[in-house]
Amino acid sequence: MKIIDTHCDALLKLYDDTNRSFTNSPDIETNFERLSIGGVKGQLFAIFIEPETPFDEKYQAAIKQIELFHSEVVGKHQHIKKIEQWSDFSLLKDGEIGAVLTLEGSDAFGNDLNKLNHFYDLGVKSLGLTWNNANLVGDGVGESRAAGLTDFGKEVVKLNNFNQVLTDVSHLSVRGFWDVIELADYPIATHSNAFALCGHRRNLLDEQAKALFQKNGLVGIVFNPPFLTESGKATITDIVRHIEYFCSLGGEKHICLGSDFDGISEFVEGLENASKYQMLMNELLKYYSEAQVAGFASKNFLNFIPK
Repeated sequence: MKIIDTHCDALLKLYDDTNRSFTNSPDIETNFERLSIGGVKGQLFAIFIEPETPFDEKYQAAIKQIELFHSEVVGKHQHIKKIEQWSDFSLLKDGEIGAVLTLEGSDAFGNDLNKLNHFYDLGVKSLGLTWNNANLVGDGVGESRAAGLTDFGKEVVKLNNFNQVLTDVSHLSVRGFWDVIELADYPIATHSNAFALCGHRRNLLDEQAKALFQKNGLVGIVFNPPFLTESGKATITDIVRHIEYFCSLGGEKHICLGSDFDGISEFVEGLENASKYQMLMNELLKYYSEAQVAGFASKNFLNFIPK
């Protein structure tokens, strides 16, 4: 079963330690060997800037991660192909992996739309408006003010629409989420679960999930145990529970997988890195048809992206 994973943080690990090898470094959960073993057909690579990075250094930090994407991820692996246009997914051959650049948080461009357009030009195909903190686009889920998008943030969403870039609501405040639902053509929560099953601030309320489904958006199930269970310990069965719950809200055709590998420090038992993906597929096939599981694995995502 072929997989498309909507979120990983491998670029941050490469940025933090340039001695790491994307080919087979044991502390990169989405390294090339593991993606290949796990049957990953598409991997979205987040550009994430640590909050403590000085503001005037954030843009260059993002550019450096993009350079590492080209040199270490794509440049050294002939079977990894950069997705320049969404239609490139249909051109992938057997054994090839599509690699997509995404931006997690708008801090890297501040209030400079020229920089944002440069990120589009460099191939960024999905934009997470915030991380947990606030920025000039809007409030993250960790900002006590809990405001929505700024006027500038609404302009950014409209630019995403124009450029066929996904607008990612994971990490966004609840009010910001509703602003996105009103404005975005391609809304997605790349790595979020169901709040009803695990009351973490990063998870989606029922009303949010239903609104995403009605907008033809997607929810990427995240493998971070604190987002799966109240105890913070999780098995593959807990992932199935969240998928089942979203299906009960009408989301069968709107569920995908957003591991958050390389951004998490705790792991689902039996799903510690991308090489274990087929363990999840085998468990899902106990409860769902092959066509349904193929939807969760990749086809829902491929049906969602701009044509």
